[in-house]
Amino acid sequence: MRKKVIGLTLGATVFALSVSVEAQQPKKVPRIGFLTATSASSQAPRLEAFRQGLKDLGYFEGKNITIEYRFAEEKLDRVANLAADLVHLKIDMIVTGGGTSTRAAKEATATIPIVMGFDNDPVGSGFVASLARPGGNITGLSTLSPEISGKQLELLKEIVPKLSRVAVFGSSIAPGNAQALKEIEVAAEAFGVKLQHPEVRDPKDIETAFGAASKGRADAVLVLPSPITLSQRRQVVDLAAKSRLPAIYWATEFVEAGGLMTYSVSFTDLFRRAAAYVDKILKGAKPADLPVEQPRKFELIINLKAAKQIGLTVPPNVLARADRVIK
Repeated sequence: MRKKVIGLTLGATVFALSVSVEAQQPKKVPRIGFLTATSASSQAPRLEAFRQGLKDLGYFEGKNITIEYRFAEEKLDRVANLAADLVHLKIDMIVTGGGTSTRAAKEATATIPIVMGFDNDPVGSGFVASLARPGGNITGLSTLSPEISGKQLELLKEIVPKLSRVAVFGSSIAPGNAQALKEIEVAAEAFGVKLQHPEVRDPKDIETAFGAASKGRADAVLVLPSPITLSQRRQVVDLAAKSRLPAIYWATEFVEAGGLMTYSVSFTDLFRRAAAYVDKILKGAKPADLPVEQPRKFELIINLKAAKQIGLTVPPNVLARADRVIK
């Protein structure tokens, strides 16, 4: 009996010691990478939304999660090296800030999970097999909403009642843009508007496109999603002002750089929702099994300074619908 008691006591002591040692060992803090082709300042609202999304799920940067930031500062040739750097650090996951950074991350690793903060067309870009079943190491959020382009043309018609010609800037071969162009064409036919399609596939095409718009007597410009126009947004908005052409853009950054108007998905909402993917993957879910989600929120932002600069009066009914007005 005494041997049995001693054995039980020793067993309990060993168990208690092992529990104590295990409790003393610090848990591994997950480390994720945040990769974007743009700058920290231009990504600030999206980053704040992402961090808030993490906080809402119980993750606090510097305490129970670490984020390694890599910003290419709009130098697209740097993105691949930054992606490789994150992979070299053996991080647990990469969150990307757009198609350019997602492609770089995809080429750098086929095993580390990648969460897209957004992409115009993940299937067309070759990032996922389908929205419902991504099938690889990439999942996240899509901005795929081609009908938004028709709404953009409608807004141009509202602020320029005599609108008859619109120049649509962008690459017709870029993923998602083919569908967007179809929506624009449907809306243009309904409004009796003629379209011009200056191709913008390189920064040097921007000035040429504005020249073509002026030569074709365009009344306004609609800019399609493109990393080229985003990285050169100051040149785009400056040329729009110089040409005295009302323009509508696909991202808030254009308006904040002095552009007239944007109607787009809410990128801050997408980045807030990206945190949920991080949480699920850290808890064991596989990117291949997590469906790519589409936008839920849209926002209209108008810059009255830009309107004044080109002598345009924005109708009160349009201003009343704006989510934000820059004065």
